[in-house]
Amino acid sequence: MWATLRERLMEADEQVERRGSVWQTLRRIASTLDRLGIRYAVLGGVAVQHYGVLRSTQGVDLLVSATDLRMIHSRLVGHGYVQKSPGSRHLRDEVTRVRLAFLVSGDYPGDGRPKPVVFPLPAGVAERDEEGISFVNSITLIELKLDSAQSAAHRMRDRAIVHELIHLLKLPADFAEQLNPYVRDEFRARGALPSPDTED
Repeated sequence: MWATLRERLMEADEQVERRGSVWQTLRRIASTLDRLGIRYAVLGGVAVQHYGVLRSTQGVDLLVSATDLRMIHSRLVGHGYVQKSPGSRHLRDEVTRVRLAFLVSGDYPGDGRPKPVVFPLPAGVAERDEEGISFVNSITLIELKLDSAQSAAHRMRDRAIVHELIHLLKLPADFAEQLNPYVRDEFRARGALPSPDTED
């Protein structure tokens, strides 16, 4: 946890350039998971930054399978990483103190209750960037963000993020056909709104 507001602002500025402690942690864990042969896909705020939305984040979210999460715990806890709290699936990088949150394939996003959208296996939705880091593809990111916004009141800002992604990536209306039917109408509603650059 960063100690001062000034440190948080400095970290946010560095994240725009893919620098700072969060990106340092991402590169470190990505390299470690690759070395262990563990498939993953980056989600959350860092994935949003990857696609061009200027939002700061305080942690790294990773999609993994349940089997691989157990391996991650057995291989990493006590070797540069600690559990966030006893029994938690999440870890903390002992070097940077940045949180690593693990989202597990087969679980439900948003409120965690059963619905048509689930966290998929990372192997089917990951795309490597120029550094070799595996990010979730744009289809899956948007689908999960819309599902979270629909099912969890505290995730309302995910609608705004999708709105920005639609305009940044210049996604056409028929992009909705690639999404789960459960979130298609919500996507069309976001796409019908004016570009964030033209709003007052």
